[in-house]
Amino acid sequence: MIEVYKILTESNCKSVNFELELHKESVTRGHNLKLVNSRCHYDLRKYSFAVRVVNIRNSLPDSVISANNVNTF
Repeated sequence: MIEVYKILTESNCKSVNFELELHKESVTRGHNLKLVNSRCHYDLRKYSFAVRVVNIRNSLPDSVISANNVNTF
């Protein structure tokens, strides 16, 4: 989850490119920084890092998601 935080806050290496996009609609349960859960048809994509972390990150509480830096995350 720390790596996902670094990727989304762009404090990680710029060469990392994952398809993690924030949910566009403003009405979501929980926090307003949820990631879009994409559908996968093949196991190769289904078990990749970018797909597996979405549900875990979306289930985190708002106090964790709105952390200012990695140490408070």
